[in-house]
Amino acid sequence: MRMTRWLTIEGRARRHKRIRKDIVGTPERPRLCVYRSLNHMYAQLVDDLKGATIITVSSNTADFREKMKSSGNVKAAALVGEMLAERAQTKGITKVVFDRAGYRYHGRVKALAEAARKKGLIF
Repeated sequence: MRMTRWLTIEGRARRHKRIRKDIVGTPERPRLCVYRSLNHMYAQLVDDLKGATIITVSSNTADFREKMKSSGNVKAAALVGEMLAERAQTKGITKVVFDRAGYRYHGRVKALAEAARKKGLIF
C-alpha cells in the first residue's frame, strides 16, 4: 500500500517549509506556531525578526493539568488556545499570524485556532 504525501512526516515538513516562506512574525504581529504530538499540543508566539519566543503554552505543563486531565484531544487543544490568548492579551498582543506548521486545518489545530479567536486574538 502506497502512503500519500499528506500522511508522511516528509510531506508535512515540505508543506511547513513552503508555508514559512510567506509567514513572518513581527513584534507587532507575532507568529502563532502550532505543534501537535500524539499526546500533547504546543503553541507559541514567535518574533522572527528578533528570533525570540514571546509566549509559550503547552498541554504538558502543571497549570494545564490542574484544569484538564487528558491532553491529546480537541478539548485540550481548545484550552491551550484559550490560555495562549489570555497570556497574549496580558502582554498587549491582539493580532497574530497563524502558522499551522504543515498540519491540516482540522481537528485539534482548528480547535486551538478557534478558541484563540474566541478569546480575542485576531488572525
